[in-house]
Amino acid sequence: MNPQRSLFFNVDWTIVLIYFALCIIGWFNIHAAVYDPVYPGIIDLHTNYGKQFIFMLSAFTLAIIILLLDSKFFNILAFPVYIITIILLILVLFVGRNVGGNQAWIPIGGFRLQPSEFAKFATVLLLAKYLSASTTKIQDFRSQLMCAAIIIIPTILILLQPDTGSALAFASLIFVLYREGLSPYYLVISVAVIALFILTILVDQIYLIIGLILLGALVSYLYRKNQRIVFATLAALALSIVFTFSVSYLFNQVLQKHQRVRIDSWLGVSNDLQGIGYNVNQSKIAIGAGQLWGRGYLKGTQTKYDFVPEQSTDFIFCTIGEEWGFAGCFVVIGLYLFLLLRIIHIAERQRSAFSRIYGYGVASILFFHFFINIGMTIGIVPVIGIPLPFISYGGSSLWSFTILLFILLKRDSNRMGII
Repeated sequence: MNPQRSLFFNVDWTIVLIYFALCIIGWFNIHAAVYDPVYPGIIDLHTNYGKQFIFMLSAFTLAIIILLLDSKFFNILAFPVYIITIILLILVLFVGRNVGGNQAWIPIGGFRLQPSEFAKFATVLLLAKYLSASTTKIQDFRSQLMCAAIIIIPTILILLQPDTGSALAFASLIFVLYREGLSPYYLVISVAVIALFILTILVDQIYLIIGLILLGALVSYLYRKNQRIVFATLAALALSIVFTFSVSYLFNQVLQKHQRVRIDSWLGVSNDLQGIGYNVNQSKIAIGAGQLWGRGYLKGTQTKYDFVPEQSTDFIFCTIGEEWGFAGCFVVIGLYLFLLLRIIHIAERQRSAFSRIYGYGVASILFFHFFINIGMTIGIVPVIGIPLPFISYGGSSLWSFTILLFILLKRDSNRMGII
């Protein structure tokens, strides 16, 4: 049998089918979200769903091209692709088009390219290449610094746009480092920092500092015979107090007003249902209105009368909730969870360290987008504006997620031949 033909048929078709299912679900719900009787056709280039159809065809073409390429191609091009995306992220700061307060798009004819979406798979590729090198030991501080640099450089450039949502997606790659042997203390510290950040906003600063001092004193007393623990506790206490002051400065002086209001709304500090909380409130109304089986295709009143802004992009899930109900939401969430579990399964069966690390990178990025996007539509996380993979409207995001996923499928199809 032809080797290329054999490799093509070794593709994990379960994931391919889930991918197609999510794309089709997205297309129909984009059609529902922006439906206009003036353009009744489902393939009309004057509409978002018509454009999405073209994006889907081009994404399917990209997927086929990736499956036909040599598996080693992606390892070789990891660094050049990363450098190109960094250049694009710098370029967009000077020539980018500002949309919704973010200068994140480069206009190319009648199309807009969003470099931050492509930076995700480029970063995962380079991280996999670096971590899989024989000279890299994740336990070494130098290797940890290099991994941090690979992740932080695009993150900072994206924050300058400023696109906080896309930048935060890179933080999910800490799970890749953890899988490869990074100390679990880093995860504990990350959770502690997030908790302290939230407490700093919710609790009066003087009371929080008193609480930290009392906690530090209690731990020091309990472990008074172990000088190492006492010293570490006092150091952590000092850093925590400094952190609370820095959070206050960051929150009040660095974050933009709409970002502060969104965080306050999420934490329940404020409840402006006609202002910053409007989107989430209308989204929850739409999802709740769907009940068990939904109102039916093109019959959602919240959707039809444009009560929810950005409903074909960031808030596409509420369209699913209103028109397809709990059953539709259950199916979509089930598809994502099965996809993520399948990706992890694929990552664990790889003989190549590069492929395994890359697989966990794919799972981390997709999980972050899936959890945060759906979470913000139902009000359990702040609104940060990121797409739902394969479903939200947008060419850059669809192409980026397609490339991200199908590189893994290509590597997996040839896993017995690469190490």
